[in-house]
Amino acid sequence: QFAGTWHLAAAVSNCSVFLKMKDGMKSSIITISLMPEENLAMKLVWPVMDKCQKFELTLQRSGQAGHYMGTLVGEKRDVRIMDTDYGHYAIVYELEHSQEKPRISLQLFTREQNMIPELLQKLIELIPSVGLTQDMLAILPQSGKCQEGMEGP
Repeated sequence: QFAGTWHLAAAVSNCSVFLKMKDGMKSSIITISLMPEENLAMKLVWPVMDKCQKFELTLQRSGQAGHYMGTLVGEKRDVRIMDTDYGHYAIVYELEHSQEKPRISLQLFTREQNMIPELLQKLIELIPSVGLTQDMLAILPQSGKCQEGMEGP
């Protein structure tokens, strides 16, 4: 049910790079495919400057439903689906185990490109529960770029 195309509509993070760039960031497109043993394959396309940066991440299902582990750019990631209705939105928690302090993010995935205020409110209400603050929030507008090439697994 979680598979398919999602738009990253908003995010909050303590990552220093995210905090420096958040005001100029645009929404990314995330395509999730199911793999054997309930693992997930994630393809992300970020509009960065005039380019479309692509990332791929395989998430192994952990013991609990909605909990996955993966590695991206050499960093271990702990990913949890905190809240979802599968059809319209998902709120995803991500803990990145880095060399410095752990980086935490909450991300609002939406099926539609347009932001729904009630869904943003759900994200905002969860911010304190993961030790972040609302000033770390970025609402990510659509760029209109990087839409092509995302179809299929």
